[in-house]
Amino acid sequence: MAAKECKEGSGMEKKLSPKVKNIRNQGGLESQGPDSLALRMPVNVNSFLLALLAVIFVLYWARAIFIPLMLGVMISYALSPLVNLMQKWRIPRAIGAAVLLLGIVGGTGSLVYSLSGDAAKLIETMPNAVQKISVAMSKERGMPEGTMENVQKTATQLERVASKTIAPAPAVSRGVTRVQIEKPKLNVKDYLWMGTKGAVVFAGQLTMVLFLAYFMLVSGDTFRRKLVKITGPALSKKKITLRVLDEITGQIQRYLLVQIFTSILVGVVTWLAFLWIGLEHAAIWGIAAGVFNTIPYLGPVIVTGGTALVAFLQFGTIGMALLVAGISLVITSLEGYLLTPWLIGRASRMNPVVVFVSVLFWGWLWGVWGLLLGVPIIMIIKAVCDRVKDLEPIGELLGD
Repeated sequence: MAAKECKEGSGMEKKLSPKVKNIRNQGGLESQGPDSLALRMPVNVNSFLLALLAVIFVLYWARAIFIPLMLGVMISYALSPLVNLMQKWRIPRAIGAAVLLLGIVGGTGSLVYSLSGDAAKLIETMPNAVQKISVAMSKERGMPEGTMENVQKTATQLERVASKTIAPAPAVSRGVTRVQIEKPKLNVKDYLWMGTKGAVVFAGQLTMVLFLAYFMLVSGDTFRRKLVKITGPALSKKKITLRVLDEITGQIQRYLLVQIFTSILVGVVTWLAFLWIGLEHAAIWGIAAGVFNTIPYLGPVIVTGGTALVAFLQFGTIGMALLVAGISLVITSLEGYLLTPWLIGRASRMNPVVVFVSVLFWGWLWGVWGLLLGVPIIMIIKAVCDRVKDLEPIGELLGD
């Protein structure tokens, strides 16, 4: 009897299984299957927060190691398509990566050497900026040129009178030796030693970055194959992992290549515009615009302020300073709000608030290098979170 009921129950379950599956699919209870392109990784919120705090501490404590590491990873991601193309032309990866890195280093060094004279002249003109700005501001306010100087002289005299009347020098008792502390004289050797030490440290870090980028370019897809191998023996899971890794790599490479292209474009257009206006040292400001373009929001503001100051020093009018600053803002705005979003695509866009906060955070954590690496790091985090099922909410939060 019980066996008969079990058979009938099992038969009814077979008959009702399509309806049950339909209800489960409508209610979201059925798994999406291997075509969903998402990896499932259970995440505990408390453990995740503790791990995040520990990671932030380690990143700050060992920043001397992680900064060159991230620079090498970014360079390898950006140059990997070129090395792959050279490999298709029957050029070994070791030779192609070496030629590419040596060409970039040599070209950058020659460019810096050719512009070093203009950069020195530009630095020499900077001390006159404050004086010219004060004179121009006094003219705009209708004040004679000597008013500010008279005010400064009056304030200096009042300070001297006050120091004599209010705080007289204490009387020295008999038998007490008066001691006067003298400031140490400027020691040029110390400054030369500090500069040499900084140059040696920078050269060492640059060498580390280049070697790391070279070895990663030579290795190719070795790490990707190892990740696919350790996912397990199931062929379907290996296919999903491989497709996910390919999409993450493609997304990051596309973002970095777009950043390089737009930075070069901004630098060239800025150089041509300033050269047309007649601004001195236009090539230097074009390079500065291209480099600082990699820093969202803060970079264009720095370049705009610097070009406005240099234009005022050269032309002597606030109108020309505003014109040069306006041209710089127009170029960076067209690139940031029209060209870059169109090239990157909807899937790779990030929330502007998240971008700004990430720039501030990584700048606090790693200084100038954090300003340059903050957005690419957040981009990598977003690409990974978009392809891990339990981290999709974080990817949605970082996205636009």
